[in-house]
Amino acid sequence: MLLEYLPVLIFLIFAIIFAAIMLSIGFTLGKNNPNTEKNSPYECGFEAFEDSRMKFDVRYYLVAILFIIFDLEIAFLFPWAVVVHEIGFIGIISMALFLLILVVGFIYEWKKGALEWD
Repeated sequence: MLLEYLPVLIFLIFAIIFAAIMLSIGFTLGKNNPNTEKNSPYECGFEAFEDSRMKFDVRYYLVAILFIIFDLEIAFLFPWAVVVHEIGFIGIISMALFLLILVVGFIYEWKKGALEWD
């Protein structure tokens, strides 16, 4: 039974060795020129003006949720596009319904002003 896991163990050993070699090459051959710009905290292209524990506007979260929703939509579209000829008309109708629900949700968010930045 343990013999079945031997390829996984060999793969992990090679991965660890390869990662160690790449990291050591980077540390030994890479340049190290620290300055104030490189060591400064970077937040969205401008200097930090408040504490890191400040409250964010809810619109950041709405945009993040919209991104996740439409990212998942693409994740569902790729497998569907591969088998669209095999699933027939029912598959096309179900995907059209799925896309319609997402478009209606997007229009609702747009009308509510969730995408407006004041």
